[in-house]
Amino acid sequence: MTLNELLDTVPAYAKDLKLNLSALLQQQELNEQQIWGTVTASAIASRNPQVIQTVLAEAALHLSPQALEAAKSAAAVMGMNNIYYRFQHLATNQKYATLPARLRMNVLRTHGIDPVDFELWCTAVSAINGCGACVDSHEQVLRSKGMSEESILAAVRLASVIHGLATVFDTEAVAPSQTVPA
Repeated sequence: MTLNELLDTVPAYAKDLKLNLSALLQQQELNEQQIWGTVTASAIASRNPQVIQTVLAEAALHLSPQALEAAKSAAAVMGMNNIYYRFQHLATNQKYATLPARLRMNVLRTHGIDPVDFELWCTAVSAINGCGACVDSHEQVLRSKGMSEESILAAVRLASVIHGLATVFDTEAVAPSQTVPA
């Protein structure tokens, strides 16, 4: 199924998500690799099999194999880190922040693509996973490397829409809408 075919099945109650994604895929704040890497990492982080399968097939048309693997890596490593660092942030016991993580994160250095793009994808996944510490850390790195707030927010918009679509398709799998697609 193509992304357009998937979007054609979006129920009327979620028409805004369909319209937003169509517009965001054409935005000028991000280049093609940044857009499709963000969409890919966000789909994986959002965990809906239908969205993941459709996005991976579509992203393969827009990303190099190395960039596609890097987007998957960003989702994977941040899936781990977001839990770990969110726990540290939420726990009132400050000792946790002084203890070594002892988690392998080599992919943060070995992904093989533009470091700004990888940081952008990590930021998007961290926003989906609700880890303030990771959002803040990656956002600061992006700005220190010259990325504008507008571009960072463009990626977060993509992440939010992809997550919203995943929520819709999760809902529709359990309780299909009686309305016609939007």
